[in-house]
Amino acid sequence: MTRKPDGPLRKGWTTGACATAATRAAWQALLSGAFPDPVTITLPRGETPSFKLIKAKKGDGWAQASVIKDAGDDPDVTHGAEIISTVRIAKPGSGITFNAGEGVGTITKPGLPLPPGEAAINPKPREMMIGQITELCDQFDAQPDVEIEISIPGGAEIARKTWNGRLGIVGGLSVLGTTGIVIPFSCAAWIHSIHRGIDVARATARNHVAGATGKTSEAAIRAFYGLPEDAILDMGDFVGGMLKYLRKNPVPFVSIAGGFAKLVKLAQGHLDLHSSRSQVDFDRLADTIAACGGDETLQDQCRNANTAKQVLELCQAANVKIEDTIARRACESARATLDGACAVEIVITDRSGTIIARHGMGDFEQFRPTGS
Repeated sequence: MTRKPDGPLRKGWTTGACATAATRAAWQALLSGAFPDPVTITLPRGETPSFKLIKAKKGDGWAQASVIKDAGDDPDVTHGAEIISTVRIAKPGSGITFNAGEGVGTITKPGLPLPPGEAAINPKPREMMIGQITELCDQFDAQPDVEIEISIPGGAEIARKTWNGRLGIVGGLSVLGTTGIVIPFSCAAWIHSIHRGIDVARATARNHVAGATGKTSEAAIRAFYGLPEDAILDMGDFVGGMLKYLRKNPVPFVSIAGGFAKLVKLAQGHLDLHSSRSQVDFDRLADTIAACGGDETLQDQCRNANTAKQVLELCQAANVKIEDTIARRACESARATLDGACAVEIVITDRSGTIIARHGMGDFEQFRPTGS
């Protein structure tokens, strides 16, 4: 494990932010004839970082720019990598498309946010790049018909240090990042913020709090109960950090909301749900399918599945309610960690935010939390 440096830590930029900066520079050069250097972009939360260009060249109908990925003081495997964007003017009406260049992976299996055959450029970085392209098209009165190819030289080798291969992402890295910012060694800081959220809830006599694995499940649990913002704990993947602190500093009732894949991990006893620190056991998941009445064919499909999302879809098609059993077992795992300190329920949501399973409602009725 990389040792955390002493003193203040420097933030860095995600591969998605770097790809966005390179894309803006290349497209601006095609439209204006000149590369902006440094190139400045606006991130989803309003930050406006600037990036020095490493490559800057163009030809007939195309331009290419690159920046170096700076992860700050975080031990990110992509720190120092060159992120290259090559943009090409596309056929009128074709819109904005994305391609995987050297060192960027291609999705080959179902169950990921993008379908097989797509470049492993996640939805948020795509959204960021589309925003920059659109802004420049408005500025220069151009049509947003663009092919964007992202490359990361050496990315295939770097990807061996990630989970991409098991997920069926071949040929290189994924282009990631939801905020554009890398927070160095942020696990401890994140868990600290969870603890402080619990402290505030206790200080304000909040009887019901909720932790969610992501924005979609957070929105779902807030809407379901009408919970105020100060009742929401920014749990993320750190369900163990939340539950262990609640064991010593309890509130009457806690809801844990998340997607199926994350809560499968909790059901299987994992308390850190991050993909780099825990994995779904598909053999155990197949045994769960058997306990739910699923036949041997469905069990075999589960063992060979690429993601838990794919397993859920297979079970739904076969009318096997595995999500109910996962909710129950996740609740049992959470209760074991809490050791009776407070009541708990599990709420599983799908990717659209629809609640597909709940367990622990009896605890909710017992405590009847106020403000929910």
